[in-house]
Amino acid sequence: MLFDLTPEQQLVQKLARDFAQNEVAPIAAEIDRDSRFPQETVDKLFRYGFFGICCPKEYGGAGGDTVSYVLMLEELAKCCASTAVITSVHGGLCMYLLNRFGSAEQKAQWLPRMNRDTLCSFALTEPDAGTDAATVSTMAVREGEDYVLNGSKTFITNAGHAGLYIILASTDRSKGTKGITAFLVSADNPGLTVGPPEEKMGLHASATCEVILQDCRVPARDRLGREGEGMKIALSGLDCGRIGIATQSVGIAQGAIDQTKEYVSQRVQFGKRISQFQNTQFVLASLQTKTDAARLMAWRAAALRDGGKPFGKEAAMAKLFASENANEVTRACLQLFGGYGYTRAYPIERMMRDAKVTEIYEGTSEAQKIVISRAMGVR
Repeated sequence: MLFDLTPEQQLVQKLARDFAQNEVAPIAAEIDRDSRFPQETVDKLFRYGFFGICCPKEYGGAGGDTVSYVLMLEELAKCCASTAVITSVHGGLCMYLLNRFGSAEQKAQWLPRMNRDTLCSFALTEPDAGTDAATVSTMAVREGEDYVLNGSKTFITNAGHAGLYIILASTDRSKGTKGITAFLVSADNPGLTVGPPEEKMGLHASATCEVILQDCRVPARDRLGREGEGMKIALSGLDCGRIGIATQSVGIAQGAIDQTKEYVSQRVQFGKRISQFQNTQFVLASLQTKTDAARLMAWRAAALRDGGKPFGKEAAMAKLFASENANEVTRACLQLFGGYGYTRAYPIERMMRDAKVTEIYEGTSEAQKIVISRAMGVR
């Protein structure tokens, strides 16, 4: 396996790094403090084409590969995990699902808009249906040429700012997971409303809300895939989304290491720079080694997807390892900052808060172990 990036991939990485440092980093602390959705950054991500890296050129995208996408996403996550997850859900999860499972008409209607100015949101989780997606209670009842959706979704990223929602609902509860169907629901549908943002431990600038469906009438032409294919579509999206969360985790970890290297090279204790203590050197060496390993695991999953090969197990492994590493790294780095790390004077406390959820969303660490063990044939 070659690890050299192509000139095109190197260009994407550089453009994303420059964008993150110039546009994302300067407001990261502010939007976290104020729990403010960074609409100005989202507008620029649209304008400069970052959302559409993997989208086909015929719909206005760049037609790039998944490796380019993860290179871009890591640079965003180094500076602001909230911005990274907004990008991951829209550009890595929703656009992927629409491009793979959408009809020609659906793709022509939505993908150009999703490249230009319209965020998308993925709505699977419910108050009583998290990891156990088979217990989805939102119902979709066929009435003539429409489906009528009733229920609610919770912890939905980009809700309230999205123009399009991918909604999973049961069309036949007696069939369990085989009775779940996916729908494309426009934000202006009068049957869809969004609750207030959740007050979270981290990712303060990422909108996470409840989505309520009350007699939400959706034309049958807006069904994504066939009836009963919803869980297949969701699982395919989660495989792809896990590459994004693994990469977000790598970015958080690398950003924390970079911040810590700068701090320990300046901070003096007992007449020496903290970086001169062997303990500091050993800690950072170990953290960087594990972070590089996490990055390579994410790249492997991305490369497999680009090659048209199965990547679900590798995506789960990357997400499991990278998310746990991000939490280890941010805790260890904060410790090297000492008391200052516990204040908002430095971004390390934000990175530590943001890291925790990577072990939870897109499937908990425990869920990833189930996916991996089943792929190994352990049952």
